[in-house]
Amino acid sequence: MTREHRQTRYRVAGMDCASCAAKIDTAVRRMPGIEDVKVSVMAGTMTTMDNGSADLDAIRSKVESLGYKANRIADAGLESRASGVPANDHEHCRHEGHHHDHGHSHDHDDHGHGQQDRTGAVKKNTKASSGVHGHDHGPLDGPWWKTSKAQLTIICGLALGAAFLVGQMLPQTQPWGFIIAMFVGLIPIARRAWMGAINGSPFSIETLMTIAAIGAVIIGATEEAAVVVLLFLVGELLEGIAASRARASITALADLMPKTALLEVGGETRTVPSDSLSVGAVILVRPGDRISADGEVISGDSAVNEAPVTGESVPNRKEAGDTVYAGTVNGEGMLRIRVTATSADNTIARVIALVEEAQESKAPTERFIDRFSKYYTPGVMAFALLVAILPPLIAGEDWGTWVYRGLAVLLIGCPCALVISTPAAIAAGLSAGARRGLLMKGGAVLESLRKIDFVAFDKTGTLTEGKPQVTDIVGIGRDEREVLRLAAALEVGSSHPLAVAILTRADVEVVPVRPADDAGAVGGKGVVGSLNGVELFLGSPRAARERTELGAELDGKIAALNDAGKTVSVLLAGGEIAGLIAMRDEPREDARAGIGRLKELGADALMLTGDNTRTASAIAASLGMEARAELLPQDKQRIVGELRGTGRVVAKVGDGINDAPALVAADIGIAMGGGTDVALETADAAILHGRVTDVANMIGLSRATMSNIFQNITIALGLKAVFLVTTVLGITGLWPAILADTGATVLVTANAMRLLVWRGIGREA
Repeated sequence: MTREHRQTRYRVAGMDCASCAAKIDTAVRRMPGIEDVKVSVMAGTMTTMDNGSADLDAIRSKVESLGYKANRIADAGLESRASGVPANDHEHCRHEGHHHDHGHSHDHDDHGHGQQDRTGAVKKNTKASSGVHGHDHGPLDGPWWKTSKAQLTIICGLALGAAFLVGQMLPQTQPWGFIIAMFVGLIPIARRAWMGAINGSPFSIETLMTIAAIGAVIIGATEEAAVVVLLFLVGELLEGIAASRARASITALADLMPKTALLEVGGETRTVPSDSLSVGAVILVRPGDRISADGEVISGDSAVNEAPVTGESVPNRKEAGDTVYAGTVNGEGMLRIRVTATSADNTIARVIALVEEAQESKAPTERFIDRFSKYYTPGVMAFALLVAILPPLIAGEDWGTWVYRGLAVLLIGCPCALVISTPAAIAAGLSAGARRGLLMKGGAVLESLRKIDFVAFDKTGTLTEGKPQVTDIVGIGRDEREVLRLAAALEVGSSHPLAVAILTRADVEVVPVRPADDAGAVGGKGVVGSLNGVELFLGSPRAARERTELGAELDGKIAALNDAGKTVSVLLAGGEIAGLIAMRDEPREDARAGIGRLKELGADALMLTGDNTRTASAIAASLGMEARAELLPQDKQRIVGELRGTGRVVAKVGDGINDAPALVAADIGIAMGGGTDVALETADAAILHGRVTDVANMIGLSRATMSNIFQNITIALGLKAVFLVTTVLGITGLWPAILADTGATVLVTANAMRLLVWRGIGREA
C-alpha cells in the first residue's frame, strides 16, 4: 500500500533561538494533514511533510500568527512512496558495468581496470529572500538598528529613560512611569506568549518573562520589572545578531557567484545575467574574473584559484577538458567554458541547499535535549512556585522577598541556552565542513562520525586517481621513444583508459604520432595495425606469446612489473619484440598521508576492490594498509557487515560506483567525487575534492563539534546553577537572572561559531 507525501520548504524570518523553533514546530505539527515538521534555527528554514491534504496557506498564516514571516521556497510536489519510508530518504544509485567505445580491446589478464559510470539525480533548489517581520531576529539586511526588533528595544529603552527623568521631577508618578515603560516592551512579548500557549507551547520563554514582569509589578518592584523587560529585549537582539552571523557562514557562499557572464554567441560576446545561462552555453572568462557557472573548459590554459570553494590556496591548472566550478577565480589566461549546470544546480547552489537541509535533521544529542527541555521548563516553574510560597508558609518568611526570589528563579530556568547549545554547534560544524568540501547529510551523521574506528576504502577512483598512467617504457628491439611512438600510433582515436594513458604520455614527451594503417582489435587480445609497411601488435604478454617467444629474461621483467601492481603490454614490430609498456592507476598524492592520519585517530583502514590480488596488494602495501581483492559488490557488502558484527563502527568510502550495497551496509557511507551529482546524493556524506585526508578531517571535525557541544552544555547549565544558588540565597535578583539566561545564550552561540574557523586536523585552527 502506498500513500502520497508532499514536502514543502519555507524560509522563516524571525527565528533566533530554540524556543522560536519549538513553538513553530509544535504549532504546525498540530495542523490537519501534517505528518512531520523540521525546523532549523541556524538555517532559517522549515520543511513540512503532509499527506496532500494540508492547507499550505494556512501553514504560512499559522507561522505568521506566532510572530514570524514564512515564505515558501520549494515544493517537492507529490511523491508516491511505500508506507514507512521517509520521504526525504536518499537513494543509493545502482552501478553499472562499463564499456569502451573503441574498436579494439585490451586483454590484460594480470590487471583489471574497472571503469565506472556515474549516475545521480539533480536536486533543484531555489533560494528565496527572507522577509522582515515584527519579531525580527532573522537575517539582518542592512544595519542591525533598522530592524523592527531593534527599534522596539530602542523605544522601550527611551520609555524607561523618560520614566526615570519624569520620576526625578515628579516622584509620585515614578511607579506608573516604570509600569508604562515596561508595558511598551511587554505587550509584544505577552502577545507571543499567548499565541504560543494556544498553539501548544505554554511554557515558552515569553510566558516565563510575562509572568515574572507582572509578578514584579504586583510586589511593587516596578523599576526592576521595566529594566528586566528591556534587558530581555536586548538579549533577544543579541541572539538575533549571533544567529544571523551563523547563517551567514554558509549563505555567504551565494555571494561568490558573479552577477554577470560573458556569453559567446555567433563569434560575438555580450554580457548577460549569470542566472540566465543554460546548459550548453559557451562563456568567456577573462583573467582575474570569477567563473560564473559550473562547466568544462573548451579552450584556453590558466591557473584557477579554487580556494573560495575548496579552501585550498594553491591554484589548479586548467586546460581543455578540465572541469571548473562556479565562484572560483580565473588566473592569468583567457578560458572558453561550456556550461554544464544552471545557476540553480551548480556546485555552490547544491552545497547551500544540502547544508540547509542537513541543518534541519537533528542529531541524537539535540533530540535528547529537546525532550529534556519539555520536562525541564515545567519543572522550573514548579520549583519557582515552591521557592515563592514554601518559606512564607512554613517558616513565616516575608512574602515579598520570597515571591521576588521565585520570579528570579523563573527567569533563570529558561532553557534557551541549553536547547541552542547543540544545534548552534551542529550548524557551525556543517557549515565549516561544507566550505571545505566536506558534506554531511544532517547532524546525526556529523555526530556519528566521531565514533568511526574502521574505514573501508574502494581502490579505483578513491585511493587512486582512477586514470591509468604510463609508468615504465622498456626498449628491447627499439629505443624507448620509438616504442612509445609505435604504441601511440596504434591507439590514435581510442577512448580506452589504457590507450588514453599511452597517448597522454606521447603528448608529454612531445613524440610525433601518425595513426597506424588498418588499426583494429584482435578479439580480446590487443590491437594490430601497420606503419610504413611494418606490422604492429600491442597486447597482453599472453597474447604476445602466441605470436613469438618472449624468453625467460623478458618474462622476469614482466613478472617484476606485475608484482609492482602494473599492467604490462608487449609491443611487437615486424613480428619481433620492440619493447614493453607498463601502466598503473597511481595512488592519490595524499593517500598515504590520509591513511596515516586515520591511524593517528585510532581508525584502521582496509582496501576493498574488485581488482586482482597482485595489483591490490601492491597498491595497499605502498599505502601502509591491507587489501581484500577480487570482490563483487555483494562481497564488499558482506565484509562491511562482518566488520560491524565484530563491534567496529565502520565507514565505507567509494566513488559511488559499484559501492552502493557496501555504502548502505556501513554505519556511515562516504562518497568520493568532485562535486558530481552522485557525490552529493549517494551516501550519508560526500568528499567533494577527492582528498583521502578529508576522511580523517571529517572524523576530526565531528570530534571537534562534539567537544564544542559539551562545552556549550557546561556553560548553559553551569551559569544557571551558579545564579540559581545565589538567587535562592538572596545574593542576586531579577537583573542578574535575565542576564544569566540571555548572556548564556549569546556565549553558547559565540562558542559554537569558533567551529567556523576550523581548518582540519594537522592544521592550525
